[in-house]
Amino acid sequence: MKTIKFIGALILAFTSVLAMAQNADVNINDSKIKWEGKKIGGAHDGYIKLKSGNIEMNNGDIVSGNFVVDMNSITNTDLEDPTYNQKLVGHLKSDDFFGVATYPEAKFVIASTDIKNGKGMVTGNITIKGKTESITFPVERTGKDYTAKIEIDRSKFDVRYGSSSFFSGLGDKAIDDIFTLKVLLVLDMNTTTTMK
Repeated sequence: MKTIKFIGALILAFTSVLAMAQNADVNINDSKIKWEGKKIGGAHDGYIKLKSGNIEMNNGDIVSGNFVVDMNSITNTDLEDPTYNQKLVGHLKSDDFFGVATYPEAKFVIASTDIKNGKGMVTGNITIKGKTESITFPVERTGKDYTAKIEIDRSKFDVRYGSSSFFSGLGDKAIDDIFTLKVLLVLDMNTTTTMK
């Protein structure tokens, strides 16, 4: 009798854990990814769009996820002159930088998380220009939304233009290897499903 009660308790506990695990799509229209690249004496910034995103949560905290970024969607917001603006965007899309004709998507897959009460660290594999690297960054939940600031070393993805990691004597024409992504993930709660 005690054995039956123990097994019943285990089943109940396991069912409760599963009930707390949820899958949710990311609302790609409301979510935002802002990029910033720096150089000596200046910086540029803009936005790039998510193509798709899905996360698994447990008690409201992310435990896994897959994201695809549309590299063709890159924009610039700091240059007001339309000619210079489009010249920069075209250069970023060229083979000098992200080669979007050949690599139209970038991807990120969460490998592990250490998140408690809406704050913590995420580790995953990011793929840019066909090259994959592991990165770790902090995340924070506010309500049902998540924010993150991700610093990426472009030299690891063969993005060479203006990089002192590949070229010497660039002087004040050098562009920082590190570029920053400020991410806002808005979950589409209409698609949230409980795993049972």
